Amino acid sequence: MSIWWSLHLRREAASVPLARRLFIGTMETAGVDPDVCYDLSVALSEACANAVEHGGDGARTGRSEAYRVTAYLDGEKCRIEVADSGPGFTAAQDPGPPRADAEHGRGICLIRELADHVHIGGKPGRGGTVVSFDRILKWRKDPSLLTA
Repeated sequence: MSIWWSLHLRREAASVPLARRLFIGTMETAGVDPDVCYDLSVALSEACANAVEHGGDGARTGRSEAYRVTAYLDGEKCRIEVADSGPGFTAAQDPGPPRADAEHGRGICLIRELADHVHIGGKPGRGGTVVSFDRILKWRKDPSLLTA
């Protein structure tokens, strides 16, 4: 089974749970194991929250006040990409694990723990950041999409 979808979302806090609910609904309908759905939805939420918080200032940069979420379910793997138009962030800039008493800075660490592969990079020639991650899927025994 292959499913692909993409969302263009405003950089507003309310967009994060919207993206998460749409993702979970798609994964559950496709018959993905609930534990995998949950893990990937947390990783997606963290990537979206980073795009909302750090995705740039459109008034200052002249760029869009939006970000994009794309998800691919193809065979046994799910790949998620979250792209913003901010100043850019690369894996080399990642400060590593946050201090135990830090209030911020756990997003990338969580994504790395919940996904099989993570890539952080810029958009060539346009600035911004793309966080992409994937995970091998496990399936429920009774997927509702297959019985509908």
